[in-house]
Amino acid sequence: MSFPDYATVAVYLLVIIAIGFFCRRHQSRREFFAASGSMGWFVVGLSVMATLFSSNSFVFYPSAAFGHSLRIGLSLVAFTLMTPVVIWIFIPIYARLELETAYEYLEKRFHVSVRTLASGLFVLLRIGWMASATYAASLVIARVASVPQPTVILVLGAVAILYTMLGGLRAVMWTDVVQFFVFAATILLTLGLILMKSDSSVAEVFHTYFAGREGLIVDFQWSMSLKYGSWAILIGIFLESVSAFGVDQVAVQRYLSARSQRESQLGAALNLLGMWIVLPGLLLIGVGLFHWFSVHPGELGAGSLSEILTADPKFADEAMPEFVRLHFPPGLAGLFLAALIAAIMSSIDSGIHSVTTALVVDFRDRLFPSLKPATPGRELLSIRLLIVTIGVLAMGLAFLVGPLGDVFAIGKKLTAAFGGPLLAIFVLAFFFPRAAWGAVLFSVSAATIVTLVLTVKMDGVWFSVWYWPIGFFLSLALGLATGLVFRSEPSEFTWRKIMAHPPRSASSSSPDSNDPS
Repeated sequence: MSFPDYATVAVYLLVIIAIGFFCRRHQSRREFFAASGSMGWFVVGLSVMATLFSSNSFVFYPSAAFGHSLRIGLSLVAFTLMTPVVIWIFIPIYARLELETAYEYLEKRFHVSVRTLASGLFVLLRIGWMASATYAASLVIARVASVPQPTVILVLGAVAILYTMLGGLRAVMWTDVVQFFVFAATILLTLGLILMKSDSSVAEVFHTYFAGREGLIVDFQWSMSLKYGSWAILIGIFLESVSAFGVDQVAVQRYLSARSQRESQLGAALNLLGMWIVLPGLLLIGVGLFHWFSVHPGELGAGSLSEILTADPKFADEAMPEFVRLHFPPGLAGLFLAALIAAIMSSIDSGIHSVTTALVVDFRDRLFPSLKPATPGRELLSIRLLIVTIGVLAMGLAFLVGPLGDVFAIGKKLTAAFGGPLLAIFVLAFFFPRAAWGAVLFSVSAATIVTLVLTVKMDGVWFSVWYWPIGFFLSLALGLATGLVFRSEPSEFTWRKIMAHPPRSASSSSPDSNDPS
């Protein structure tokens, strides 16, 4: 690390903190939680993209391509199939209901117990996700900057907590936009540098990658243990992405901040476009690194690249930071670190903000209204103190996730048991008019417990993405089966009946609603 590298990182952190201070003015509860419903499609889309496709993705997509195959690239197919579902099924529901969280809808449809169960699942999912995302990026930063990993976690966590606490959702979303452009530019520069250093053509790089290996793009054999199997990616990532972009409060909060339904839908479409730019770039970085270290295996240690990866599969997580440490010129290494910092902070800020929103709206206000502060000033103070508490908890858990496996496995294990059942609740609510709240409560609770047990019992046996369809389909099956016994009267809050009402129009928002900012 040279002076230009440190200067690049310092300037980036100062810009991010400045956004938080700028957005702290004129704060109210609605401004803090929903940016006063004033955000345009451009900010909504890039904020969703940066938040849910951040530090884990920045590390594990190059790692997966480098250490195994390109089959994880089928995630793009899953994301493409997910986007119309979110645009035409989930966003219109949120546009027609006056909500602060997605889980308020579940009380209207079922019962307050289902609302609190779903919100609780989200809180557990998102705290686990924050911990895994923080661990993933801090591992790389520590390697590149030769700084202890605990120091990285503490410093970046403190900065993210600071600007989130000051500026609320508006600060979080605008920093997400900055962060997206930083790590998108860094991906392109990293890929270009690898190709330039290799002094090889693109055809030669791909020849090295594919030589003597099969099934690197697709492998449709039915196997629970096949790592990055095509069926697992298409089914599991599709369900994961529908859950993340459709019912997760992190994404929903951004839809609720938009001026209108149309703005939210355009933002979701922009999010998909961003994925088609970023994900292929990350995979190509993995391909380029495989070529480089195949030609220069001595930089990794003794033996060939295949021998090194066989001896330590987790080393794939370290290939990119090792290349950066050895070959990036002064200044560019700092930009790479700034991109990783952007990735990690976009995970932390959105996580702590949305978890705080859920705890305040779905638990404190609904179950313990007497605890609500009497004045707006005290309300904001209590919200900010809760943000600090959640942030500290997530940072503490980040120190504990390392033994759970490689970066990809860590992320899936810490989210599948909660995210799959959470999605099932909304599917039962939308499309099964006679689904009873007691049946949903039992089935989702049971499926969550079973999925958690399986993640422990089958650790290292089943590919981690399979836990998503297990959690989802088990919840759905149990919900339908128990619904045969516990049936309710048809609800007025199914998807079809809610869609009979018009959405909030752009004309009811600010007069300059066509402004993409």
